[in-house]
Amino acid sequence: MTNRAYLIASIALLGLAGPARADDFQQWLMLPAKVDLSDKVVVQNELFVRFSDDRGGLYEIENTLALGYKLPGKVVVSAGYTHNPQYDAGDFTVMERRAREQVAIDDFARIGPVSLSARLRFEQRWRDGVDGTGWRARPYIKLAIPLGGKGAPTFNLSEEAFFNLNNTSFQSKDGLDRLRTAAAVSFPVSPAVKLEVGYLNQYRFVSGGPDEADHVATASVGLSF
Repeated sequence: MTNRAYLIASIALLGLAGPARADDFQQWLMLPAKVDLSDKVVVQNELFVRFSDDRGGLYEIENTLALGYKLPGKVVVSAGYTHNPQYDAGDFTVMERRAREQVAIDDFARIGPVSLSARLRFEQRWRDGVDGTGWRARPYIKLAIPLGGKGAPTFNLSEEAFFNLNNTSFQSKDGLDRLRTAAAVSFPVSPAVKLEVGYLNQYRFVSGGPDEADHVATASVGLSF
């Protein structure tokens, strides 16, 4: 990488450090997929399976199916539904359901070889048997740094913030709730398949107690048709 790319990487990774006083070690497996139905319409599905040391293993399966529409300038607007059963040591505890609206902009700016992408996501959250609708916003930005020519791996840095827009019994904190800072390397296997492995730090702001940090090993198989 160039000196400029190293500087960008260093600045972005500053979010990995923080004074959290309670840590958890996790593993996230991801299977994102998209299918172009036409030049303008795309179907997207994201599957996450999450494991936690502190929670005794499997604690969440999150699957989102969304329909997107492509606008000029590499902009995609989409809406979909998230099915999110939650577990304690592999035993089911509660079902969360979400509506999702999103605007994503791919490769909207460049700094030398480094490309920037961003998205703004809104969610409405419901839990079975629990009153209330939780509203939140999730702005996200990613830097993609190529490690060679066409077909070479790419080093990705990203930051995502979670802002709670109201309160419910299961969403009790106002404003900034957590930050996700990630570093990963993606490997194109074929035009339709991309592998990615990395590290994600999830820093959670706790009202009236010590903040918490999740240290996450991530692995993803991305499909595109």
